[in-house]
Amino acid sequence: MDRSEYISSIAPDIGRILRFIGLVTCVPLLVAGIYQEWEMLLPMGLVPLIYVVLGSLMMQVPRPAREPRLSAALAAVALIWLLSAVIGSVPFIVGLGMPVTDSIFEAMSGWTDTGMTLLPDVDATPKTLLFWRTFMQWLGGIGIVAFTIALASRSGLVQRGLYRSEARTEAFMPSVVATGFAMWRIYIIITILSIGFVLLSGVTLWDATNLAMTAIATGGFTVHSEGIPFYQNMTLEFLLVPVMIAGAMPFKLYYLMYHHRKFGFFGDRQAIALLALTGIGFLVVALDLIFLTGAETIDAVRHGIFMATAAITSTGFQNTSPYTWPSVTVLFLVIFVLIGGSSGSTSGGMKISRVIIGLESLAWWFKRIFVSGKVVVPFRHGGKTVQKNIAEVEVSKNMLIIVLYFLTIFISTIIMFHLEPDAPFETSHVIFDTVSAFSNNGISTGFVSSDMGLGSKWLFIFLMWFGRLEIVPILVLIFGLARGFE
Repeated sequence: MDRSEYISSIAPDIGRILRFIGLVTCVPLLVAGIYQEWEMLLPMGLVPLIYVVLGSLMMQVPRPAREPRLSAALAAVALIWLLSAVIGSVPFIVGLGMPVTDSIFEAMSGWTDTGMTLLPDVDATPKTLLFWRTFMQWLGGIGIVAFTIALASRSGLVQRGLYRSEARTEAFMPSVVATGFAMWRIYIIITILSIGFVLLSGVTLWDATNLAMTAIATGGFTVHSEGIPFYQNMTLEFLLVPVMIAGAMPFKLYYLMYHHRKFGFFGDRQAIALLALTGIGFLVVALDLIFLTGAETIDAVRHGIFMATAAITSTGFQNTSPYTWPSVTVLFLVIFVLIGGSSGSTSGGMKISRVIIGLESLAWWFKRIFVSGKVVVPFRHGGKTVQKNIAEVEVSKNMLIIVLYFLTIFISTIIMFHLEPDAPFETSHVIFDTVSAFSNNGISTGFVSSDMGLGSKWLFIFLMWFGRLEIVPILVLIFGLARGFE
């Protein structure tokens, strides 16, 4: 399949999704009307217009008779996320006059749920654009494709390929479209409940709405330059903790609760691991702050529980800066940022499920070493025995992604040191922000800022894009365009 035929095979599906995103992105225009920010109507209105026009044009591309390959779905998803970041940057360019690179960085950080920002002054930014940042994270949390695939006019191989290409494997129902609808309903219900929960802290409805939407999406954008410390509200911080955890839980559990009235949190290994890691992270960070920095116990507890939760859920909220922490504590938190939340959630990172499979794989491998070659050692996962040929394939795929994660982080960190040789930051801080961007976390030591060079900003843009799609779709797109898709 040559490049033109390949592109034509995926263009109509990309166009259909872009058109639906265009309709949904009209929502921030309501905020412009509510707060009478009429000057924001044009910058914000360009987003749905570009989406709809581009989507409509792509839908007119004749589709070849051949069924698209899996690589087509992978490349399509990579393109959709990149296009969304470029289109999403338009309001910042037109409405705020931000540089193009900074604007694309902001939009990519929004869509990928990373939460790092290059806005010069968040407090001075119009509410329309602040809500646009929040809305991008809310849509990106459930996945651009997963959010729109339920609205597609047909189901089949293309939809399944697109859905799974977005690093989503959860399937509550036989139909991907039905799963998409179920996720959509559950996501909206949890978001509304989260807004009500955050309101108990005494913040305004505007703040509660934005904080709850980005917390359940594990995004991390806030509507103030100071972030969470702006509120000086310990109650708010503790109320956000369960919301962040809720966003990092497997959404399949909510489906079981919603449709089958089955409470299965403590029967799910990812859920148990998430809660356990949160507790471990809290204890280690709090004790480090007490014994290594001399922090007051109440402050150590406050920062420990909030930062550990934000790290493992990949939310990106922070009530203090890791820049002031000992290097050993920063590097410890890097592990949590890299792992991330559960598969089938809004979280970034490698995912807890991969860590579990990785540990099971190591145990399986060692067991096979110490027995006779004639003895069949079964691979067990989730309480079930998996056939050897299937287990070896899945274990290999799992380890491949893990290796790609560490390789990407290593190479990116080396490049970053060359791009910013004079940056006044310790090695641990540069590593932390690099891992945070790639894991779509957003917690920062302060290294990421508008003062970075152009090359560093683009490296972070690509890191966020790579991390959100777990590398493979983008590699397929790059190698396919460079070498052809045969």
